[in-house]
Amino acid sequence: MHPTPDNKKLVEQFGAQPLSSLKTLPAHPSFHNGLLYSHRDFDAFYKAAQQGKRVAIVTGVNASGTLHLGHKAVFDTVRFFQDSFDAEIYIPISDDESYVSGKVDSQEEALKNSLRLARELLAYGFHPDKTVFIIDQIYTNIYNLAFLLSKKITQSVVKATYGYSGEDNIGLQFYPAVQSAHVLFPQHAHNVQHVLVPIGPDEDAHLRVARDVAPRAGLAKPAVLHASFLPGTDGQKMSKSKNNAIFLSDSEKVIRKKIMSSFSGGQVTVEEHREKGGDPDVDVACQYLKAFYLSTEDADGLFAQYRSGEILSGEVKKLLADYVVAELLSFQERVARIDDNTLRSCVLQNTNQGS
Repeated sequence: MHPTPDNKKLVEQFGAQPLSSLKTLPAHPSFHNGLLYSHRDFDAFYKAAQQGKRVAIVTGVNASGTLHLGHKAVFDTVRFFQDSFDAEIYIPISDDESYVSGKVDSQEEALKNSLRLARELLAYGFHPDKTVFIIDQIYTNIYNLAFLLSKKITQSVVKATYGYSGEDNIGLQFYPAVQSAHVLFPQHAHNVQHVLVPIGPDEDAHLRVARDVAPRAGLAKPAVLHASFLPGTDGQKMSKSKNNAIFLSDSEKVIRKKIMSSFSGGQVTVEEHREKGGDPDVDVACQYLKAFYLSTEDADGLFAQYRSGEILSGEVKKLLADYVVAELLSFQERVARIDDNTLRSCVLQNTNQGS
């Protein structure tokens, strides 16, 4: 993957470090194929995990949307740490932020979406006994921690970080304290000293505030991993409004249609492609195959065939479609099998330990 300007900005202007500067990285593919670009203190977190210390990961989703293939890099990485190092996973689902920002019309809609997302994430493969969902309408005690932290976060910091004005509602202006409460909850409530937060580069503002307030509240700064954005099916930035993402709930027909019409790096005609070859670095199907489904060796071989014209764009798209359909149909079957009791057991309640 090629780093976006947002990824580079974090390194050049906001003090993040490129992952390539670290000598030791996990064996998981996302650390070696460009899906993860930069970090803050990841080396310390990884050392603690390797030493068998108690570790946790906080990874959130927005209650206004649905899961799509662009989430796969982060979720696969988180699942790797849960499987390999017994990491405790805390997943805030931002029902309150979705409401105050106008991404949903009502709190009821946000809550319904949050419970659906929690069910889907369990189906994705997170272990119920090591996964906690924080839905703020249900776990309202999160606001106690947010108020504690809010005393350490000034209005000038929020304004400088987010650019909010006097015309923005106070729910948005208070939400950085809530977001910090989500990030620091494992340490505050359960004394987990080694916490990692994998995010997209557009979410780094939340972590800058959380890392700034942590020592002021007597807590350790969480480590951060920054993912690289995959392009949408049209080759542009992935966006729900553009419908250029492959959603995990899409039908086989929709999946195949999106992939077969995705942005191509091939030539206009078969004859021209055979003669001149294509550009796998801009071809969406090639990029997705490299990111998620092929080994480095197989991806290199496919890219060489594509550049030489030996393999056509349509053939690459069909290969990707077969992989995605097989994965997502299996995922959708698992969603249907998640029972309500399992779901409820993973959603943090005010009566739970740590409240």
